Amino acid sequence: MSIDVLMPALSPTMEEGTLAKWHVKAGDKVSSGDVIAEIETDKATMEVEAVDEGVVEAILVPEGSEGVKVNTPIARLSGEGDAAPAPAQAPADPPKAPAVEAPKAAAPDPAPAAKPAPAAPSRAGGRIFASPLARRLAEQKGIDLAVVQGSGPHGRIIKRDIDAAKPGARAPSAAPGAAPAAAPRPVLSLQQMGIPEGSYDLIPLDGMRKTVARRMADSFRDVPHFPLNIDIEIDKLLEGRTRINAMLEKQGVKVSVNDMVIKASAIALKQVPQANASYSPEGIAMHHHADIAMAVAIDGGLITPIIRAAETKGLAQIATEAKDLAERARTRKLKPEEFQGGTFSVSNLGMFGIKSFGSIINEPQGCILSVGVGEKRPVVRGDQIAIATVMTVTLTCDHRVVDGATGARWLQAFKILLEDPITMIV
Repeated sequence: MSIDVLMPALSPTMEEGTLAKWHVKAGDKVSSGDVIAEIETDKATMEVEAVDEGVVEAILVPEGSEGVKVNTPIARLSGEGDAAPAPAQAPADPPKAPAVEAPKAAAPDPAPAAKPAPAAPSRAGGRIFASPLARRLAEQKGIDLAVVQGSGPHGRIIKRDIDAAKPGARAPSAAPGAAPAAAPRPVLSLQQMGIPEGSYDLIPLDGMRKTVARRMADSFRDVPHFPLNIDIEIDKLLEGRTRINAMLEKQGVKVSVNDMVIKASAIALKQVPQANASYSPEGIAMHHHADIAMAVAIDGGLITPIIRAAETKGLAQIATEAKDLAERARTRKLKPEEFQGGTFSVSNLGMFGIKSFGSIINEPQGCILSVGVGEKRPVVRGDQIAIATVMTVTLTCDHRVVDGATGARWLQAFKILLEDPITMIV
């Protein structure tokens, strides 16, 4: 029996990817767990492992194919015990759009081709992630994947989940009279909006741009958010950073202002735990650790690698991890667990001279901090005007989780930590 290898969903937000490289060819024997291909997602390049055993019958999507949709068949295996077919090779010149059809290879005893695994059903308007083996078993047992709770990575449904499910289990049908989903807003072309064709150069959207555009539009539209801003004097912070770097010079570690912002953010989240939370339909998730996502600009978009449990780490460790994560983010070598999740985000545009700005919340996080440039400004102390290095920060809050008073208390705690950095270690 033939087995279709499907384009996997390597992250919860992935809808399509680029098939960058094959590690197998037609006629090769593969075992479960073997690396068979490399997939470029919107944010990283990851290896794909075989779920089933067999012989590669055909490569259906050639190397270099872009925009391959999740759950599209990309290769076909001959099942265990089947005679190996004559190798079928992919076209020499890979098309830009994914090829999903390939000529059937001849075999001594032709058997009916297995039906492709069904497309993932939707759950609350989203896609359900399951391994190809789990999909095939679910189809055989008449199990609706919408009622199965996945226990694999990122909630992915795997074989043991199907084995534990009740045969014939189906998702409940929509309630009578339920309101239909709202139709998406029509998108007008540039010509319809008055920009003549030929007056511009068009740069095609890659996977990252599409994902960032969709997620930011969803967040800005659906999350009730509001900004809080505050000015922070950072002269003591800069002095402390100079002394810390002098101590760490022999270790080759250099602490940045952003590293100190990450550390202060994590401590403030432990001091005001109500701000270290996420909204979900089931309730408010109060996180055990401050996992700080830091915004890193890369070619074609933005990615937010995460310093896990930042409240438990010293500045030297945070600086080392942040440098490593940023470097691998720019080469798209991050693992999914290194940029997915997080409980709080920090976005710093101070190095570009930006005085203040507001960021869009990175769901499911409840807050994101926007950090501006530190610059000399006049300040009033008593009845006198003095000069101080001042930095403006803006906290954007999800009002479903963090109300104004909670956000203000977090900013007060954060301000104290930055203005007197000795408080970060006591």
